[in-house]
Amino acid sequence: MAGVAVSTTINGDAVEYLCQPDETLLEVLRDRLGLTGAKEGCGTGDCGACSVIVDGRLVCSCLVLGAEAEGRKVETIEGMAHGDQLHPLQQKFLEHAALQCGVCTPGFLIAAKDLLEKNPSPTEEEIRFGLAGNLCRCTGYDKIVRAVQDAANVMKGA
Repeated sequence: MAGVAVSTTINGDAVEYLCQPDETLLEVLRDRLGLTGAKEGCGTGDCGACSVIVDGRLVCSCLVLGAEAEGRKVETIEGMAHGDQLHPLQQKFLEHAALQCGVCTPGFLIAAKDLLEKNPSPTEEEIRFGLAGNLCRCTGYDKIVRAVQDAANVMKGA
């Protein structure tokens, strides 16, 4: 199969890569670009572990072809922190012990970031709804919801 040349923006940086027509964005991010934060949990878009933001829309990167990123803006977990300065969501996940094995954590963080960008003052119900596409097998969801609530309060005050 012939490769597809793609020019895109990932975490604010212009990126070019060559991928196969049937290669997923998740595979491109992890295997071609070394951005291993997004995880493959299910490969069917049911768990949210591979969540990224494409042109302001939360998507499961296992369901998007790498070639579809042409001309788009992609945000991954690697773009959340600024150097050693963690994003408030990352800091609150640590403070609230809202992670254990870490497989789901990048997807939850990206989904929470997307939620708070669209709704800076979500209710608990809105947080749970906004994160409903992400599954955790270790911590349960209460600590995650509390971390997002706390981060929202910090971000509003910043």
